[in-house]
Amino acid sequence: MRVYMQVVGQVVGAVAVASLTCFAASAQEDVADFYKGKTVQIIVGTSAGGGYDIFARALARHMGRHVPGAPKFIVANMPGAGSNVMSAHVVNAAPKDGSVIGAPFATQPLAAVFENVAKLRFDPRRLHYLGSATTGHYLCVVRPDAPATRLADMMTTEVVMGGTAENGSTGYLPILLNNVIGTKFKVVFGYPGSREITAAIERGEVHGMCGLGVTTLAGQYAGLLKDGKIQVLAQESVEGSPELNKQGVPRTGDFAKTDEARMILEIIYSQGVFARPYFVAEETPSARVTALRKAFDATWSDSETLAEMTRFGHEVDPTSGEDVQKLLARIYASAPDLLERAHTTIRLKR
Repeated sequence: MRVYMQVVGQVVGAVAVASLTCFAASAQEDVADFYKGKTVQIIVGTSAGGGYDIFARALARHMGRHVPGAPKFIVANMPGAGSNVMSAHVVNAAPKDGSVIGAPFATQPLAAVFENVAKLRFDPRRLHYLGSATTGHYLCVVRPDAPATRLADMMTTEVVMGGTAENGSTGYLPILLNNVIGTKFKVVFGYPGSREITAAIERGEVHGMCGLGVTTLAGQYAGLLKDGKIQVLAQESVEGSPELNKQGVPRTGDFAKTDEARMILEIIYSQGVFARPYFVAEETPSARVTALRKAFDATWSDSETLAEMTRFGHEVDPTSGEDVQKLLARIYASAPDLLERAHTTIRLKR
């Protein structure tokens, strides 16, 4: 009887393995059949020419060869409301079959903390994130002739900062510092993206901006830094970048006066893990989500993609879609009153 049961167990196990193998192969074939001859659209929630746009266009040039069926990829731009216009379009109007990918601001995955979900017309907690192309260390920068050029002095001196919208990183990050550590930033909204804000800094319309990524500064705006037209004010971080810490660049977290203030900064700054996020709609079939996640990871480890991004001066440091989802789950599991306080600290006081 024991021998009989062992034989039966081996047969059942072999059948189960074979069934799973056949199922996986069938799912792969179904994905390939769907994407063959298709065009996948990546919709960027910012204006053309900025860091988000550059990453998305690099993804579009290389991701197709890693997706079963080798579809073509194209990029479109849909700026507005801190990329929430684009996200609402992908969730509510665009096809939900895996043929449309959203490329939002880093703020979007935390939009349920930043915004009233009912007003968003989408719930970021229900989306499938493919991953993030890089991690992000954000900076505040100012003109050298700004009324103050040290963060400590901005607790008493008003400095004008440019921003996209109140719910965009260049908008809410200086507001956060006003409400948590006591800076006196005056934020001017309405710029489509970082490119337009930096142009406004050059023209003297504003003194600076917060929410500028280290890689974007090193890539697109290195000339402004080299020519002394802008200077780094502070790292928007609690822990900071090891390299920038060595250079003595101040961290905004060092100005937090209470444990709660520090925790709020940690929640808001956690977006640095998903600095260049990508997502598909909740209804996207699971096999296609899996295939897109694998292709996303493969693209950002592809030698051609990496060489291209190096030429652009952008650092690639990807995070998988699964890890992005886990981090978001941990954040949204925080105490409701702490999340509510985090929400109020990024709003303008009216």
